[in-house]
Amino acid sequence: MHRIFGHAAHAAFKSTAAIATAVVTLALLFGATGPAHAQDAKSPSPTMGPLEPYLMPSQAAEVALARSAAPPSVAGEAEVLALGRHGYETAVKGTNGFVCYVQRSWAADFETPDFWNPRVRGPICLNAVSVRSILPPYLELTRWVLAGASKADLIERTKAALAAHQIPAPEIGAMSFMMSKDGYLGDAAGGPWRPHVMFFMPRTDASEWGANLHGAPVMSASYSVVPITLFFVPVQKWSDGTPVPMGK
Repeated sequence: MHRIFGHAAHAAFKSTAAIATAVVTLALLFGATGPAHAQDAKSPSPTMGPLEPYLMPSQAAEVALARSAAPPSVAGEAEVLALGRHGYETAVKGTNGFVCYVQRSWAADFETPDFWNPRVRGPICLNAVSVRSILPPYLELTRWVLAGASKADLIERTKAALAAHQIPAPEIGAMSFMMSKDGYLGDAAGGPWRPHVMFFMPRTDASEWGANLHGAPVMSASYSVVPITLFFVPVQKWSDGTPVPMGK
């Protein structure tokens, strides 16, 4: 059994409204519910529904969106994955150790209402360390989703993997770029949120990074099931070098 966890942040930020929005939109990853699916209160264990709304018009379009997660100096030499009917497939071979792909809604934490939102598109580029420890669980989760597993099934499988010690802590140095201005990270954000660099850590108190404090540039959130904490550092430019609009 592959290592697996629901890849996304739990909406647990404790400070400003901007941070709260980041939790909802991220998580990747980050991650609110799409109209195509019922709220959990009405349907405790919904499955994803028809696959078509989750797919992009073409593999070329998906490759372009995936590469927009990082500056061209990184994404240009990265491996690129694209979602197909049976999971992610390698669309472009890479040479620098990075892997770029477009996360779908199940990258969000199990507790977020956007978990089945077919509009979610989260471009992300993982470094080689994250590719080893963060990517395999997301790919396995995707296979479970495409096989028709309900959210309740996903949660139970994740808990079983944890109990069997099949979910490792993120390796030291695990990070990613999420700098695309073309993504859609949730209905609450209605777009890409802000460009940022993200770090994956074992469950860590936010205070150890000075995160979520007034005026601090670092934000953090934790998964609801897996003992992992994400730290976000917003940056001032999108991956194509254009500046972030004032007030974003």
